[in-house]
Amino acid sequence: MSHPRRLTIATRASRLALWQAEHVRGRLLALYPDCSVELLTLTTKGDQILDRALSKVGGKGLFVKELETALLDGRADLAVHSLKDVPIELDPSFDLCSILARADPRDAFVSNSYAGLADLPAGAVVGTSSLRRESQIRARYPGLQVRPLRGNLDTRLAKLDRGDYDAIVLAAAGLERLGLTSRIRARLDVADSLPAAGQGALGIEILAARADLRAWLAPLASAETTACAVAERAVSRIVGGSCQIPIGAYATVEGETLRLRALIASVDGQRFARSDVSGPVAQAAEIGATAARELLDGGAAEIMADLASS
Repeated sequence: MSHPRRLTIATRASRLALWQAEHVRGRLLALYPDCSVELLTLTTKGDQILDRALSKVGGKGLFVKELETALLDGRADLAVHSLKDVPIELDPSFDLCSILARADPRDAFVSNSYAGLADLPAGAVVGTSSLRRESQIRARYPGLQVRPLRGNLDTRLAKLDRGDYDAIVLAAAGLERLGLTSRIRARLDVADSLPAAGQGALGIEILAARADLRAWLAPLASAETTACAVAERAVSRIVGGSCQIPIGAYATVEGETLRLRALIASVDGQRFARSDVSGPVAQAAEIGATAARELLDGGAAEIMADLASS
């Protein structure tokens, strides 16, 4: 197989996105030391619109559109994404060709004054960008105020530090990647805060027609994380999940068995549909489909209909 001579990675401009792109760059240089790997840094609409919740302005696709445009016009060969930010349905022109090994998938509790959600007094303000997190927090701690929190990771921490929030909930993986593990006061158990599909994993997107790139990037992929992501993303694909719906999906692998837990909730945390399905790793997509059907049969269809009409 021929080796690449020059590759350009499209990335968002945030510090975390640049870390992720540099991580992939390092992996590529380890594989292909004679290759020149450069970064193309772009600002997306998702980075620009910070005064409204993602669920109100177009969802996760706002974080990938400009990167996909760079792939289409040849300015970049590949784009690196946080997998949980990648829309479930991609245009056929693109291919999510490699999913790297997942870091910690859990949500992290961050506060300057409190050790965990249970320590917050009634009326305390918790910030989160995610309806999924919001619904699960409201269900367990109805006395707390949950308010929207937008911006890149550094911006969110700055808002906490200036006193806008008593605590915020972020992805643990992002904090770890930027060397901010000391900010984590507690890691939320997945039973209490089920992660988003793909949380903690990086995905590489290319043009579907680039078979050469697909072959070059294949060694970066983790078979286990890929199987988990296939199952998790299948849930969202089948139920029609989006930023407008509190939905979680988290798969783990033990031996040859994949276990998938999933939920759909009302934003107020009053209603939940849950599923817990296990089966052979090789049947990841089918496990995701089974979990989705269990959710829909268990009340998710009604919850989603109410969300759509509200």
